[in-house]
Amino acid sequence: MQEWIMSFMEQYGYAGIFLVIALENLFPPIPSEVILPFGGFMTTNTELTITGVIAASTAGSAAGAIILYGVGRLLDVKRLETIIDRYGKYLRLKKKDLHKADAWFDRYGIWTVFFCRMVPLVRSLISIPAGMSNMPFVLFLLFTTLGTIIWNTILIIVGAKLGEQWEKISSFMDVYSYIVYGGLILGGAALVYWYVKRKQHH
Repeated sequence: MQEWIMSFMEQYGYAGIFLVIALENLFPPIPSEVILPFGGFMTTNTELTITGVIAASTAGSAAGAIILYGVGRLLDVKRLETIIDRYGKYLRLKKKDLHKADAWFDRYGIWTVFFCRMVPLVRSLISIPAGMSNMPFVLFLLFTTLGTIIWNTILIIVGAKLGEQWEKISSFMDVYSYIVYGGLILGGAALVYWYVKRKQHH
């Protein structure tokens, strides 16, 4: 799969990069941590430019994110309330839990979207809760694009600098992913601990 995607990118240039990145956002066969550095490497031996690759990959990411945002809008809070009415006792969920989560995203969603666009795996999925919470589309697109540009630019430039050794970045990205996921797990555990303590005092 990886070889086919790379040959596709080489054959179709910017259009190929746009399409591959858009698909990677929807159902990632190969993560952007591989695609983007290779795109950077392509600027060293083809007519592609770093600016062009950044633009094409960012547009592709935005296109994929918009589709997932639309999926989130279809799964809005009202539909989820219906699901909770039916299956909530099995899922141990209540409507107030859903409303709390929705209110939290309304308050912090903009920055969540921005920072999560730089977290492997989560970067694609964050578009769905953004749509579910009815986050204003213009704000969603703006902060998605800003976060994506930073992520894409770093990986593409590193790929260009490494040249034929661009694949070395994958080992660094593994370490980065472990650090980020570890931080998310610790942060989640801290939130759960705080929530339980708060419930005990009420």
